[in-house]
Amino acid sequence: MNGAGPIVERFFALQRRMYTGGPVEPLESLLADDVTWHVPGRSAIAGDYVGRRAVMEYFRRRRALTGATLEIVDRGGIAVDDTVVRLADGRATIAGEQVSWRTAGVYRVEGGRLREAWLVPLDLEQFELAWARAR
Repeated sequence: MNGAGPIVERFFALQRRMYTGGPVEPLESLLADDVTWHVPGRSAIAGDYVGRRAVMEYFRRRRALTGATLEIVDRGGIAVDDTVVRLADGRATIAGEQVSWRTAGVYRVEGGRLREAWLVPLDLEQFELAWARAR
């Protein structure tokens, strides 16, 4: 993998720890100041999050909505130049119910930090239903 790949791998590892109650600061250090995070759909977590503070609040909100039960399983991916595509499964308990989904994440790395990300649910309806419980 090129330079972007290891950065995204490290991000995944730190994100997994944070979602289950670990520290947020190491994860924050991998985000560019003007990072943008795109989450499709109309669920409680959908939207475009712009800036490190907004993206970190999005991560904290996901952790809170799942009671720190959110587990991300990295399924691998590919890196080309400054762009990395990773497949991941998500599962959590939301409003007392066990839910799961599968996504592809597209990450653009600039200057050693994540600059932009697109979360792409492979089944948008399943993803929406899972996060609809969080309202």
